[in-house]
Amino acid sequence: MRAADLFEEDVKVPCIARELRVSEKSVYQWRRVWASGGREALRSQGPPGYDCRLGPDLQAKLAVWLEEGPAAHGWRDDQVWTAARVRTLIGRKFHLSYSVSGVTRLLHRMGFSVQMPARPAAERDEDAITAWREATWQEVKPSGRRLARSSASRTKRA
Repeated sequence: MRAADLFEEDVKVPCIARELRVSEKSVYQWRRVWASGGREALRSQGPPGYDCRLGPDLQAKLAVWLEEGPAAHGWRDDQVWTAARVRTLIGRKFHLSYSVSGVTRLLHRMGFSVQMPARPAAERDEDAITAWREATWQEVKPSGRRLARSSASRTKRA
């Protein structure tokens, strides 16, 4: 709390600003807060922004449910949690709506990390994939760019 020490020593605002490498306006604001509330009033309020909608107790419940696996919550096709599935689980259990990116940030704050499967799925059939690419993909793949001249201008046609 270097600023509070300097205020108590009655150092001038421009000198404090230079020493702490902040604007004089900030020092004047700090001095006003310090004068009304003392040293404790200058303590950081923490990062700005909204508090998490899932408190610590709900996050603990969510962690337990995630450890149970997707099959315990209705996903039988594979045993992988995705952000979209966790989003659905949060909606079902807590009646809260999260975006997929919000779920990703929440899981990261809870200590979970992105995992990739160590091996491909047992059901994967390489022969069927190759056959589909050769037979079907040519019919459904999008065509490339048009070969006609084009212009970026709205008023001049190519």
